[in-house]
Amino acid sequence: MKIYLIILQVIYLLCLIPWLPIWGLSFMSFDGGFSFYNILFVIIITLYPVAIIICTILSWLYRTKRKKTAIFINLIPMLWVAGFSLVLFIFNFS
Repeated sequence: MKIYLIILQVIYLLCLIPWLPIWGLSFMSFDGGFSFYNILFVIIITLYPVAIIICTILSWLYRTKRKKTAIFINLIPMLWVAGFSLVLFIFNFS
């Protein structure tokens, strides 16, 4: 269980490297003006490190008593990674 948590958290840490320039560039969505979707886009990108920190703490707290809950909680930041990968994949082949 420890190995699983450590491997996933290393992956999340490595995903923070491209996250920083993407986060900075996400503010360019406001060049055309403010809208609900622009604000939502920036908020979703901004919440990735917050999700990593919260899910890491909770998964380490639950790892001994509730292993399945710890696994599920630790996979929540993967939604950002998978979502961004899917967007890159779609735009790369369209």
